[in-house]
Amino acid sequence: MTDRRGRFITFEGIDGAGKTTQIERLAGWLEEQGRRVVCTREPGGTRIGDAVRAVLLNPEHTEMTARTEVLLYAASRAQLVDQIIRPAIEDGAVVLCDRFVDASVAYQGAGLRIGEQAVREVNTFALGNLMPDLTLWFDIDWAQASERLLARRGAGRLDRIEQRGRDFFDRVANAFRVLQTTEPRRIQRIDARRDVETIQQEIRRIVWNHINNDLE
Repeated sequence: MTDRRGRFITFEGIDGAGKTTQIERLAGWLEEQGRRVVCTREPGGTRIGDAVRAVLLNPEHTEMTARTEVLLYAASRAQLVDQIIRPAIEDGAVVLCDRFVDASVAYQGAGLRIGEQAVREVNTFALGNLMPDLTLWFDIDWAQASERLLARRGAGRLDRIEQRGRDFFDRVANAFRVLQTTEPRRIQRIDARRDVETIQQEIRRIVWNHINNDLE
């Protein structure tokens, strides 16, 4: 019998890895299995968070400092945790979140060279001790991810983060690899170079085993 406790599952990876498509498909499948699902994203997911998202991703905000970026992400995250994620988990839902604190460790900690410790110190307060039960990390090289982004949006429609160059995203990708090595039980690697259906089947297997077997 499936464990009906709430679960918090996050999806990580560089821009263009294909997380959003997989989250949508997984959510529909989990609902077919009788689970209540709440899907959300970072930054955003709440009215306040969406306002912060608009500031963070606006390409015109070139003057934003790295420290400001860290704090804005943490502020959006704190609101999302208190307003959406924690209540849903307590109500028995499976929460699927497109990015969470691992993204800040990788993007701001490594990508912007703020450092992991500084990012974690800020987010310790923001999270209130909440961490994902399971994280699916979409591993893909920058060239393929960038090609997907450009095909989907075009160069003129990339946001402030997506416009950063290869060196930045190489640091981010490497940080995710280190995180997965550090926490191999929580963070499961997904080879995101494959086709959508193959990836989805692997995700369903991992998530269903987690829900049934309590593999935090």
